[in-house]
Amino acid sequence: MATNTPSVRIAEIYRRKIRDGELHPGDRLPTVKVLAEQHGVATATARAALSHLRVEGYITVTQRGSFVNDAPTTGSSAHDRFDRIRRTGRALGDGESKRVTAAELIIPPAYVCELFDVPPMTQVVRREYVVGSGIKRLSLSVDWYPLEFAEIVPDLLSTAPKEGDDLLQKIERATGRQVKYGRDSMHARTADRREANHLGVAVGASVLAVAHDWSDDEGVILYGETVMPERLTIGYEYRL
Repeated sequence: MATNTPSVRIAEIYRRKIRDGELHPGDRLPTVKVLAEQHGVATATARAALSHLRVEGYITVTQRGSFVNDAPTTGSSAHDRFDRIRRTGRALGDGESKRVTAAELIIPPAYVCELFDVPPMTQVVRREYVVGSGIKRLSLSVDWYPLEFAEIVPDLLSTAPKEGDDLLQKIERATGRQVKYGRDSMHARTADRREANHLGVAVGASVLAVAHDWSDDEGVILYGETVMPERLTIGYEYRL
């Protein structure tokens, strides 16, 4: 987590609490005075931290105080979910759910074979799932894994609901490989019929498409593609 200014550091603490589900919609945040005392900063710094959260859509500020937004307006990026896996062992935050709609071995598009450095027409694992919070659908994702992972981690080909959300950890334990590098890329486009159906939006609605790959020195461990409704904002800290 970047710590370039105290206000950014404080804001990130509460972003994490909200994304992880530790703070729920409608929960009240500490006052400016209390935040300043808790973190040993000036009230102006505490106020700036709340401003970051308000501008990004995490909270609503009223005369009664600062409250977590009732309806989700922010979503977790691939970076956020990886950070949560490392901190908590779970990719999902409290209150989030995942419905796996497909788990299969298929011949992927050519660019996926290139990413995994395997010959064309080679099968890989494809997992498709929808993440939601309550009745809100937050994202539709497709994750791709190398074929050999399916033999040692059978859950990759299961659509059954799981209490944990620890596939990455199972892969790392079973293979001895560990994610060391990550890259995210994103662009705006319109939803096709499959995406619109899963997200509950109109065909042609604006969406944010995000791709990420997690790798080690041997190559790509997971390549994922996620589509999110335009109402959601994502962001993450990084160090320069």
